[in-house]
Amino acid sequence: MTPQELRALCLEFNASTEEFPFGPETSVFKVLGKVFALSALDGRPLTVNLKCDPDDAVRLREEHPAIVPGRHMNKRHWNTLTVQELPGRMVRELVEDSYDLVVAGLPKTERLRLDRP
Repeated sequence: MTPQELRALCLEFNASTEEFPFGPETSVFKVLGKVFALSALDGRPLTVNLKCDPDDAVRLREEHPAIVPGRHMNKRHWNTLTVQELPGRMVRELVEDSYDLVVAGLPKTERLRLDRP
């Protein structure tokens, strides 16, 4: 997966936005103001921080050397993935899981807004 593909993936979710609160080198992807992914898209290697269920986070780290505790994040709830070392399908699923976890934590009224066309 290329940096452009990762950006496009993160932006295809309903109400997702890309912001740069930490400077132009770090893309922060949010849904209704809540972060679900962070990446230095020009970084080598390409990495992305994603929110993860704590039990799944530990399992994924044990099974995949390319997944480590989230850098500069709460290590219980975030993982850092080295994108090129993982199958594209897996990266897509983990980005979607991160988005879904963040949406699930939103107030009900905001979740309902996301369901409207």
